[in-house]
Amino acid sequence: MAQPTLNGKEKKYVMDCLDSNWISSAGKYVTAFEEAFAKFCGVRYALTCANGTVSLQLALAALGIGPGDEVIVPTFTYIASANAVRYLGATPVFAECKYDTWNIDTKNIEQLITPRTKAIMPVHLYGLMCDMDALNELAKKHNLFIVEDAAEAHGAIYKGRKAGSFGIINSFSFFGNKIITTGEGGMVTTDDEALYNRMKLLRGQGMDPVRRYWFTVTGYNFRMTNIQAAIGLAQLENIGSFMHKRLELARMYKQFLPVERFETQVTSPEYEHVYWMYSILLPKDSPVSRDETIEKLASEGIETRPLFYPLHVMPPYQSNKSFPVSEEVANRGLNLPTHCAMSEQDVQRVAEAIQHILHR
Repeated sequence: MAQPTLNGKEKKYVMDCLDSNWISSAGKYVTAFEEAFAKFCGVRYALTCANGTVSLQLALAALGIGPGDEVIVPTFTYIASANAVRYLGATPVFAECKYDTWNIDTKNIEQLITPRTKAIMPVHLYGLMCDMDALNELAKKHNLFIVEDAAEAHGAIYKGRKAGSFGIINSFSFFGNKIITTGEGGMVTTDDEALYNRMKLLRGQGMDPVRRYWFTVTGYNFRMTNIQAAIGLAQLENIGSFMHKRLELARMYKQFLPVERFETQVTSPEYEHVYWMYSILLPKDSPVSRDETIEKLASEGIETRPLFYPLHVMPPYQSNKSFPVSEEVANRGLNLPTHCAMSEQDVQRVAEAIQHILHR
């Protein structure tokens, strides 16, 4: 389904950490990775974190979001988006997705805003950015924060700007299946110096930066190790080739699985999709269900995944409210193998297996 590509200087940089004994959260690679990632995103500041989920929590905490507050989150996303809100005692309020992009439907948001709403968390799903102009206009009108969940969208572009440069604070994940990885890991990005310093304070247990072992606030241990950052820096050096390969995989999938039969996320020239996952919707008249398709593909040695289950149908967030678009997309959706070691023959084999299953 997914596997990291470790063909750069990962081993060299990790061995440097081991040889120098700088293996914890202090070390030159942490700073180097942060500075390089900020430059990549086109922002002033980046701060490493232990994983993508806590990077979201850190962002929200730095904004002062807590009990009694509400954050608007798409229901069609990975559960970490909502969990980060709940960890702080705030309430995630779910929004519908658009059928064409699968991303948050901006037309659905305004009716969800209440006096308790403090932020909107757009999620750039599977590598395609949300409509950030509409979201920022809405946020400005109602005096709300935008916190981008860009966990799946390293390098994605909207109108010439990269993911991670639109919100007041933005979050990334470097889990092992992401476009670049540190094994586990995350990053927050911002142009706001005060928020950067606030997050840095909170990330390191709240210790005063100039008075060692003096703690001014209740903070967290959300730090990334130097070893992880070393891997991340080596990965970032090759992100251009990783992104190019994913675009090639998407082109090949579209060739072998025609979009008139297998629907995909709709893009336009304003958007540059980075295809963290190449995902399809099975035909509405498919004789085989999505789950049966996954099982049959697995029996042929092809690993796939369902699209995310909408958050409102899962036990921690179960709601009687209906989100028909998110439910339909989730029920018909399938993530296909997407990683840099795949060949054209691999893509063709996956595509032929899917079409064979649907024609049985």
